[in-house]
Amino acid sequence: QVQLVESGGGLVQPGGSLRLSCAASGSFFSINSMGWYRQAPEKERELVATSTNGGGINYADSVKGRFTISRDNAKNTVYLQMNSLKPEDTAVYYCKMDILRWGFVQSYWGQGTQVTVSS
Repeated sequence: QVQLVESGGGLVQPGGSLRLSCAASGSFFSINSMGWYRQAPEKERELVATSTNGGGINYADSVKGRFTISRDNAKNTVYLQMNSLKPEDTAVYYCKMDILRWGFVQSYWGQGTQVTVSS
């Protein structure tokens, strides 16, 4: 089994910063890609940022220049550094990893961590 554990969410004022972490544990061969998604109240889940093993990085337009995704492959961990936070960034943030197990790729999700941006 594979488990993704998230941390780092919380309450922050507009303009503040937070750093989210997501670590994978369990038995697997490799992690193909890592990413962050978020879901605001009464809205659909949306992609925030992704990082592939090939070095490709993608950000949602709404977070470009403010958020940075990074990964520590040795620790099977993905991070999301969030700067210049805005109230509209308020959401539950979920990490997602595409993991190679038993010859094929499976997607795994973290439990979600609440990020609230409010004064």
